[in-house]
Amino acid sequence: MALKAFLDRVWRGAGRTVHDRKASRTGPLLAVQGQSRPVWSPRDYAALAREGYAKNPVVYRAVRLVAEAAASVPLNLFEDDLELVEHPLLELLNRPNAQETGADLLEAIYGHLLVSGNAFIEQVPVDDAPRELHALRPDRVKVVPGDNGWPEAFDYTVGGRTVRLGPGGTGAGGEAVPLVRHIKLFHPLSDHYGFAPVEAAQMSLDIHNAAACWNKSLLDNAARPSGALIYGSGDAMNLSADQFDRLKEELEAGYQGARNAGRPLLLEGGLDWKPMGLTPKDMDFIEAKNQAAREIALAFGVPPMLLAIPGDTTYSNYQEANRAFWRGAVLPLVKRMAANLAAWLGPAYGGPIRLQPDIDAIEALSAEREALWRRVDAATFLTRDEKRDAVGYGPYAGEPSDGR
Repeated sequence: MALKAFLDRVWRGAGRTVHDRKASRTGPLLAVQGQSRPVWSPRDYAALAREGYAKNPVVYRAVRLVAEAAASVPLNLFEDDLELVEHPLLELLNRPNAQETGADLLEAIYGHLLVSGNAFIEQVPVDDAPRELHALRPDRVKVVPGDNGWPEAFDYTVGGRTVRLGPGGTGAGGEAVPLVRHIKLFHPLSDHYGFAPVEAAQMSLDIHNAAACWNKSLLDNAARPSGALIYGSGDAMNLSADQFDRLKEELEAGYQGARNAGRPLLLEGGLDWKPMGLTPKDMDFIEAKNQAAREIALAFGVPPMLLAIPGDTTYSNYQEANRAFWRGAVLPLVKRMAANLAAWLGPAYGGPIRLQPDIDAIEALSAEREALWRRVDAATFLTRDEKRDAVGYGPYAGEPSDGR
């Protein structure tokens, strides 16, 4: 408590006799409030995960919202222009290891990207074919650059032991298939590591957390801000030791803590209490907290409306905000992941394969899809196969027709 700290300072100076006088005219006013420079959270994975995901509900919900949505999007596999419904890679992505499903693994990978800016995936090969996939914690992995400056291996450290994960084996086509795939978000100041959205929102995150701590401290301190004890007039003397002990005991026992909220402060001997702290109203407290929450949501690309943050009027309704969320935040992340997985694991199967998100399976975008189908179906100048191609389907495989 600020008031308690003030009284402790008074106690250290109470050894003077009661006849000592202060030369300054402001001597009778004892301030219980000070100012200091802001203290920000460290910019490392452990601190951002602890202060953000583990302590802040806005960060937690934003990460879960993006990661769960992205992990729920099915991935279609294509070889040239032919869609494959059965393939070892699809089986691997559906069941990457004995402990996780494909959605579990992808959710962890997306979560690492959002909190760390980096995601590391390890593949366990058997006979040069990937059999298992595992997500590695970013804070345990260190990039090992080669002579040319580009990464050539990764050191994984846990429990004081380090394992170097090297280049790996070769695929069916003779191309190298590294043991670890490093997926990262763009970082303008690093050659080897990515930049996390939560790091960009660090200041807003600290403000939002500090606001919650302010609320808790205010309640613990009887819901009243710090202030100053003013005693006597210009000729007032210092408190004696007995006076100080009595005042300290009365304040601690009778006026501090939430259980004493609203209790009137009774002073004697010329003492007067003057509040000095800014009230939440003066600080525009609630709006400042909501603004910090909106900035956090902005960093993750999540419309504040989806996080129940008041004051957002960007979108006219929830459905519009949800479509913007899928288009602006989820699909770019899914496409990045699909391209990385295909480029990494494709050589192991000896063919030019690619992974694409199945946008038709996304319920939130069904209204857009329906509008597209109506427009294409109404286009009388297009043939049947041209219409099918416009909505992402292959040529019609049924009976021949007039082409319309």
